[in-house]
Amino acid sequence: MKLFKYFFTILASLLIFSNISLAEKWDMALAYGAGNFHSANATEFAKNVSEKSDGKLTIVTHPGGSLFKGGEIFRAVRTGQAPIGERFMSALGKEDPLLEIDSQPFLATTYSDAMKLYKASKDEIAKSLESKGLIFLYAVPWPAQGLYSKKEINSVADLKGLKFRAYNSATVRIAELTGMAPTKIEAAEISQAFSTGAVESMITSPTTGKNKKIWENGVKYFYDIAAWFPKNMVIANKDAWDKLDKSTQDLIRKEAALAERKGWQLSKMGNKNDKKALADAGMIVGKVNATLKKHFEEVGATMSKEWAEKAGSRGQKVLSAY
Repeated sequence: MKLFKYFFTILASLLIFSNISLAEKWDMALAYGAGNFHSANATEFAKNVSEKSDGKLTIVTHPGGSLFKGGEIFRAVRTGQAPIGERFMSALGKEDPLLEIDSQPFLATTYSDAMKLYKASKDEIAKSLESKGLIFLYAVPWPAQGLYSKKEINSVADLKGLKFRAYNSATVRIAELTGMAPTKIEAAEISQAFSTGAVESMITSPTTGKNKKIWENGVKYFYDIAAWFPKNMVIANKDAWDKLDKSTQDLIRKEAALAERKGWQLSKMGNKNDKKALADAGMIVGKVNATLKKHFEEVGATMSKEWAEKAGSRGQKVLSAY
């Protein structure tokens, strides 16, 4: 009888340990503040997965670069330091030129075209990421990118020498082709860069400007040029992914699809509401004149041609599908 009780105790302990070992905790690295719609959307995604996984997986979000800074997140997820994270896609052009496709100026200037471009490129991007040990989960665009400036811009000459915030190779190239002077600045450093005079202009979304209260740093103008719709993507480490059972993987895929759908809607709302917020804060929100518009479109055409040559047959395939 004692032997039976001993055996039963050991068996129960093993079962409990087995259940504990099946439970996974994922720390999710987010570059943007908790109030940003990307972070809020990712937090809801994490909450839904955690609540519906029957205790198998808990995802804890770390916004504002508190776990890893924006520029560190891709490497951290790839190496397994963080099992899941969100990264601005076009900052990773050196990893794969296809990740820059959504930041080619004036290639997609509406949400409809941005979605078509995403659908044309998604499978190829996911395949490339998997070869690097990563699982692509979902992607959400920022609102249309506009031109911010401390001073009024009425001509091509006004762009010359303008200290410009760059965040990827595409924005560096825009600066080169327009005569602006680029400086690489991550999103978390924008306010400091403008307040110290390190930069005086940038191309980014109305959402970023609103969240940073950019008008407090002497930025007076927002030109709604709708240059492109860059995306953030959520990726998972493949080794961590492979440890999950199929039902948990399926749950993550399902919640990722829902987060993607909601994220696109939030982006559309922000595209409208956040431009109004800039205007309400006293900024001058408007369009560039016809001469400047033509100049930017010519820059975009040059960059798209350069990108297609760099991306090779894979890039041509995606562009043809688009």
